[in-house]
Order: sequence, then structure tokens, then C-alpha cells
Amino acid sequence: MPRLISPLVLALIGLILFGDGAYIHAKAWFAQVLLERAFDRSLVTGEVIKPWSWADTWPVARIEVKRIGASAIALEGASGQALAFGPGHIHQTADAGERGVTVYAGHRDTHFRFLRNVAIGDVIDVTRGDGKHFRYRADSSAVVRFDASGIDPTARDTELVLTTCWPFDAVTSGPERYVLRATLIETGE
Repeated sequence: MPRLISPLVLALIGLILFGDGAYIHAKAWFAQVLLERAFDRSLVTGEVIKPWSWADTWPVARIEVKRIGASAIALEGASGQALAFGPGHIHQTADAGERGVTVYAGHRDTHFRFLRNVAIGDVIDVTRGDGKHFRYRADSSAVVRFDASGIDPTARDTELVLTTCWPFDAVTSGPERYVLRATLIETGE
């Protein structure tokens, strides 16, 4: 009897761990569906639309890298709760297309996983909730300590920064961040 129980217990533990990991990715995927709908409604109505009634954040931008087929809806703020559902716009940084540095942060294993495939020279499209569209060119990337990013929020240029934890395939958090910088090359409605 004990020989039968041990494999069953191990199988149950494995199933629970697998389910927990699958839940995180399912939640991230489903949230992006709801965020996409809310963002599209915001574009049509010109109003801030929350993705679900109890949300404490809302979609502010769509970030796309068409060369690799990547797209993510960014949320207002970058609290831990917001980042569970999508990348967040860091408070006190410029809105996309405005003078200064616009910073979006996201998780490396869900919404910003695609950053590992962005190459220098790639075009990054950002559409704000008000319908204004901005095109950036990826200029540089770096791996830095979280407390030494080199991001200057008072910069006078119009720059986009996408950042996530490093390394991309790590299973635990660490002090390093991947920082992708891009320069504004085109604006439109």
C-alpha cells in the first residue's frame, strides 16, 4: 500500500504545480483579451474604459512589434496587481509621443516575453488610448541593475523604454533588468 501512495502523492503534487503555472499564463492571456476589448472601446468612445468592473487600472496603449507578430496592451501604472494583467506605464514618465522618456515595464515570462526577439532597428508602434499613433525604432539594449537603469525621466528627447527582468529564462527574480531603448521616428493619428 505505501508503494502505491507515494507515486500518487507525487503525481498530485506535480499536477498542482503544473496547474499553478498554467493558471498564471491563462490569466495573462485572458486578461489581454479583456484589455484589448476595453482598449478598442476607448478608441471608439474617447473615454477611459476599464477591462472589468473592479479593475483599479485601465488600458493606456497598445505596443506592437509587427516584424515578430508581438502585441500587448499596456495599463496605467505598474503596481504588482497591474503587472499581473499586462505591462504597465510607469508613473511620472512621459506619455508615448510626448517629450521625455516613456517607460513601460512588464513581466519577462508573459507580456514582455517578446522583448527577447526584438532586434536593434526594429520598429515599435505605440497607439495611445486617445488614438494617437507613434512609431519608434529600437536603438539599443542593455542589462542593468534595477537601481542603476540609466533612465533619465527628465530627458529632453522623445524616447521609449521597454523593460523587464533579466535573464529571460530565469525562474526566480533577480536584481538585473533588460532595458530596450527606442527613438521616435514618426507620429500620426
